[in-house]
Amino acid sequence: QVQLVESGGGLVQPGGSLRLSCAASGTIFSIYTMGWYRAAPGKQRELVAAITSGGNPNYADSMKGRFTISRDNTKNTVYLQMNSLKPEDTAVYYCNANIMSLISTFPMDYWGKGTLVTVSS
Repeated sequence: QVQLVESGGGLVQPGGSLRLSCAASGTIFSIYTMGWYRAAPGKQRELVAAITSGGNPNYADSMKGRFTISRDNTKNTVYLQMNSLKPEDTAVYYCNANIMSLISTFPMDYWGKGTLVTVSS
Protein backbone atom coordinates (compact mmCIF):
# COMPACT_ATOMS: atom_id res chain seq x y z
CA GLN A 1 0.00 0.00 0.00
CA VAL A 2 0.98 3.61 -0.54
CA GLN A 3 1.85 5.72 2.46
CA LEU A 4 2.61 9.41 2.87
CA VAL A 5 4.56 10.52 5.92
CA GLU A 6 4.97 14.18 6.83
CA SER A 7 7.73 15.61 8.95
CA GLY A 8 9.20 18.96 9.91
CA GLY A 9 6.38 20.51 11.88
CA GLY A 10 6.88 22.14 15.22
CA LEU A 11 6.81 25.38 17.15
CA VAL A 12 8.21 28.50 15.52
CA GLN A 13 8.05 32.19 16.34
CA PRO A 14 6.27 34.67 14.09
CA GLY A 15 8.53 35.61 11.22
CA GLY A 16 10.38 32.34 11.44
CA SER A 17 10.72 29.53 8.96
CA LEU A 18 10.08 25.83 8.72
CA ARG A 19 10.48 23.25 6.03
CA LEU A 20 8.00 20.42 5.82
CA SER A 21 8.74 17.18 4.06
CA CYS A 22 6.48 14.43 2.83
CA ALA A 23 7.82 11.14 1.60
CA ALA A 24 5.71 8.70 -0.36
CA SER A 25 6.48 5.02 -0.21
CA GLY A 26 4.95 1.70 -1.10
CA THR A 27 3.63 0.19 -4.31
CA ILE A 28 4.12 3.30 -6.43
CA PHE A 29 4.22 3.36 -10.19
CA SER A 30 3.94 7.09 -10.81
CA ILE A 31 3.27 10.18 -8.74
CA TYR A 32 1.38 12.99 -10.38
CA THR A 33 0.38 16.14 -8.55
CA MET A 34 1.56 16.50 -4.96
CA GLY A 35 0.39 19.15 -2.58
CA TRP A 36 0.00 20.52 0.88
CA TYR A 37 -3.24 21.30 2.64
CA ARG A 38 -3.81 22.63 6.10
CA ALA A 39 -6.52 22.69 8.70
CA ALA A 40 -6.34 25.52 11.21
CA PRO A 41 -7.99 24.96 14.58
CA GLY A 42 -11.72 24.83 14.08
CA LYS A 43 -11.48 25.40 10.35
CA GLN A 44 -11.92 23.33 7.24
CA ARG A 45 -8.99 21.91 5.36
CA GLU A 46 -7.72 24.23 2.64
CA LEU A 47 -5.20 24.08 -0.15
CA VAL A 48 -1.80 25.57 0.63
CA ALA A 49 0.16 24.68 -2.48
CA ALA A 50 0.39 22.05 -5.16
CA ILE A 51 3.00 21.01 -7.66
CA THR A 52 2.74 18.95 -10.81
CA SER A 53 4.97 16.07 -11.72
CA GLY A 54 6.83 18.45 -14.01
CA GLY A 55 7.50 20.89 -11.20
CA ASN A 56 4.92 23.58 -11.93
CA PRO A 57 3.63 25.05 -8.66
CA ASN A 58 0.56 26.92 -7.64
CA TYR A 59 -0.29 28.55 -4.33
CA ALA A 60 -3.19 29.82 -2.39
CA ASP A 61 -3.19 33.61 -2.35
CA SER A 62 -2.33 33.91 1.32
CA MET A 63 0.84 31.88 0.84
CA LYS A 64 2.20 33.58 -2.26
CA GLY A 65 5.58 35.13 -1.65
CA ARG A 66 6.07 33.30 1.63
CA PHE A 67 5.79 29.60 0.88
CA THR A 68 7.61 27.55 -1.71
CA ILE A 69 6.66 24.06 -2.76
CA SER A 70 9.15 21.76 -4.42
CA ARG A 71 9.65 18.08 -5.05
CA ASP A 72 12.35 15.53 -5.57
CA ASN A 73 11.03 12.84 -7.84
CA THR A 74 14.01 10.60 -7.18
CA LYS A 75 12.97 10.48 -3.54
CA ASN A 76 9.19 10.58 -4.01
CA THR A 77 9.24 13.57 -1.71
CA VAL A 78 7.51 16.93 -1.69
CA TYR A 79 8.64 19.88 0.40
CA LEU A 80 7.06 23.03 1.68
CA GLN A 81 9.41 25.83 2.64
CA MET A 82 7.53 28.25 4.87
CA ASN A 83 8.98 31.68 5.54
CA SER A 84 7.67 34.76 7.33
CA LEU A 85 5.32 32.61 9.30
CA LYS A 86 2.33 34.20 10.95
CA PRO A 87 0.21 33.04 13.86
CA GLU A 88 -2.64 32.42 11.44
CA ASP A 89 -0.47 29.83 9.71
CA THR A 90 -0.90 27.62 12.75
CA ALA A 91 -2.51 24.44 11.52
CA VAL A 92 -2.11 20.77 10.90
CA TYR A 93 -0.47 20.47 7.52
CA TYR A 94 -1.39 17.48 5.39
CA CYS A 95 0.46 16.02 2.47
CA ASN A 96 -1.52 14.95 -0.56
CA ALA A 97 -0.49 13.06 -3.65
CA ASN A 98 -2.21 11.69 -6.70
CA ILE A 99 -0.53 8.36 -7.29
CA MET A 100 -0.75 5.50 -9.73
CA SER A 101 0.05 2.44 -7.69
CA LEU A 102 1.35 -0.87 -8.94
CA ILE A 103 -1.85 -2.64 -7.96
CA SER A 104 -4.37 -0.19 -9.39
CA THR A 105 -5.64 0.63 -12.85
CA PHE A 106 -6.14 4.35 -12.23
CA PRO A 107 -4.42 6.90 -10.02
CA MET A 108 -5.86 7.64 -6.61
CA ASP A 109 -5.58 10.37 -4.03
CA TYR A 110 -3.55 9.66 -0.91
CA TRP A 111 -3.20 11.63 2.30
CA GLY A 112 -0.69 11.77 5.09
CA LYS A 113 -1.72 11.93 8.72
CA GLY A 114 -0.55 15.51 9.10
CA THR A 115 2.11 17.43 10.97
CA LEU A 116 1.36 20.25 13.38
CA VAL A 117 2.81 23.70 12.79
CA THR A 118 2.41 26.17 15.63
CA VAL A 119 3.41 29.79 15.11
CA SER A 120 3.54 31.58 18.43
CA SER A 121 5.77 33.71 20.61
